[in-house]
Amino acid sequence: MTQSELILLNLTEIRRRSILLWNGLPETHYHWKPDEKAMSASAVIRHVLQADYGWNIIINQGDMTKYQSPWEHRPFISLQEELEFAEPYRKTLLESIRQFSDKELSTTQIIHPGNGAKKILGNYVLRTGYHEAVHAGQFLSYLRAMNIDRPNIWD
Repeated sequence: MTQSELILLNLTEIRRRSILLWNGLPETHYHWKPDEKAMSASAVIRHVLQADYGWNIIINQGDMTKYQSPWEHRPFISLQEELEFAEPYRKTLLESIRQFSDKELSTTQIIHPGNGAKKILGNYVLRTGYHEAVHAGQFLSYLRAMNIDRPNIWD
């Protein structure tokens, strides 16, 4: 297996488990949040989904200075609608990753626009998976706080 194939497997598994969690959230609780400064449950979902758009720009060394999310001004209607809207951006990101050679993943430097930190491309892409996994943990705690049964993601 190539590095990109392993990374894609990891990202696909993380997303599969995120979707299992998100499906456990009743629509009546989309706007729940643990406190006024926290993201709502639906905002966490959207944050993870729209990150794929930005990650793709970054790993392809695009210009983020005029970044505008395709989700801007878009209401959160339902999980299914969000997933359908996000799908083309997810596919584009995964296809970008699929195209990178082992050498590119091991040598290309990426600069994260938020903090200016330099990372090797393969490392950076793996960190995108970590980002989503952290939010999965956050979402589990949200479900627990709402006293909602948590889906089993440990299959």
